[in-house]
Amino acid sequence: MNAIRNYRRAAIGALAVIALAGCSTSTTDDADTTAAAQTVAIEDNFGEQTVTTPPKSVVATDNTFFETLDSWGVDLSAASVSLMPNTIGYKQDDSIIDLGTHREPNLEAVVAAEPDLIINGGRFAEFRADFSRLAPGASIVEVTPRDDQPFEAELKRGTTALGEIFGKQAEAQELNDAFDASIARVKAAYSPDTSVMGLITSGGEIGYVAPSNGRTIGPMFDIFGFTPSLEVPESSDNHQGDDISVEAIAASNPDLIIVMDRDAGTANGGGEGFVPAANIIQDAEALKSVGAVKDGKVIFLPTDTYTNESIQTYTEFFNSLADLLEQQKS
Repeated sequence: MNAIRNYRRAAIGALAVIALAGCSTSTTDDADTTAAAQTVAIEDNFGEQTVTTPPKSVVATDNTFFETLDSWGVDLSAASVSLMPNTIGYKQDDSIIDLGTHREPNLEAVVAAEPDLIINGGRFAEFRADFSRLAPGASIVEVTPRDDQPFEAELKRGTTALGEIFGKQAEAQELNDAFDASIARVKAAYSPDTSVMGLITSGGEIGYVAPSNGRTIGPMFDIFGFTPSLEVPESSDNHQGDDISVEAIAASNPDLIIVMDRDAGTANGGGEGFVPAANIIQDAEALKSVGAVKDGKVIFLPTDTYTNESIQTYTEFFNSLADLLEQQKS
């Protein structure tokens, strides 16, 4: 049952008690309600935001935190459900109002949710002003990792902030600790002598991921001090990777290749014409002589990563990467 329905039932029950108990009890109940309502100050990407806790109606659009909210049992009144992968429980909850995707948003639908908290950001960041206009009574919190800050610190910052809002401080700390532990494992197992290449597959094509600013994989070069096998001037954070020839990628002869399957994390995954990243890499004639391919040192991010960029996703992948690197050292 969603948060709005729970709140309305609670309100009806409270009114019934007041009617039976009389005016003197009403004063006591009002005091209890006021005492129960608290606020927490959250420092987000736009400054300090005051959030009433616990929030009665929550809207979420930032795919960085869908899995976290889901794992904490947070009820959502509305969300960008169309943007979620099938691995997120909210995807199967018909009670959640769907705000669509960032490409085809249904922003006006947020009005029906009557939110007091909107967790916005990521692909929906451009709609902050729209949400402020459509839901003027809602606190808007955005803690999507900022580009000018260390990615790993930013991911933990957002997790901590949500833990404060939902009274899940211990759970947030557990997620951050597990994330830190996975990073430590990779750092301990990685040698700078190993050259690394990041790739994104989309529409059957292979795109190059630039160190540092490339999509999803790029920050890993900074986190772990990866040695790039190839650096291209004027690279970008394009969601399909940069258009670098497969021959140029092969010529750099990386020792380790990290791949994100963009299509697997979208509605195209498993659909007509979908080709898994593993098949694309395997069938690329130019890559057959590359050391990483020959030696089985190609590793793929979880299939839902493109639309599930949660701290859990990164922790899972970093541990898998550590497993691979540790095997090589043994």
